[in-house]
Amino acid sequence: MSVVENPDGPAVAEDFQPTILAFCCHWCTYSGADLAGLSRMQYPPNVRVLRIPCSGRANPQYVISAFNKGCDGVLVCGCHPGDCHYVTGNYFAKRRLMAFKRLLEYTGLEPERFQVRWISGSEGGKFRDTVTRVTEQIRALGPLTSGEKYALQMAGENLESAEVAAVAKANSPRAVK
Repeated sequence: MSVVENPDGPAVAEDFQPTILAFCCHWCTYSGADLAGLSRMQYPPNVRVLRIPCSGRANPQYVISAFNKGCDGVLVCGCHPGDCHYVTGNYFAKRRLMAFKRLLEYTGLEPERFQVRWISGSEGGKFRDTVTRVTEQIRALGPLTSGEKYALQMAGENLESAEVAAVAKANSPRAVK
């Protein structure tokens, strides 16, 4: 195993292969990934595609869980704004996930490790290009450091606590209904 010096950060093993989880909207991006496969377009095998009903269903807890279980990067893909099968799901996803991305950056995670993209069912080439670009960016960053893993674990616990508190408040007898 040889090591390559990275001018922007720590040395990275030359044969490092990142693991990337892609949450793909069932109606658009998953179809784009399927089109890329059917068209025999070549893209890195490092990406694991997980089909979800809508990008609006990509919960930040799932993203943190993916990082905590060994993923080096997470990609959330959905329909182009205005083309959502569920009308406003991708607008909801954009607002929620962009705020979440800022939270991850605040904890010390490089912004390239979590990305949100809009890819339609007819854009197999765009899916291939996006996956290839994300894989190369994460390969250049190298694996998650122990400090980043700890920060993600703490962020996950805080997010879980906030979620429990919100549910408890909503179910409180004092809650306005």
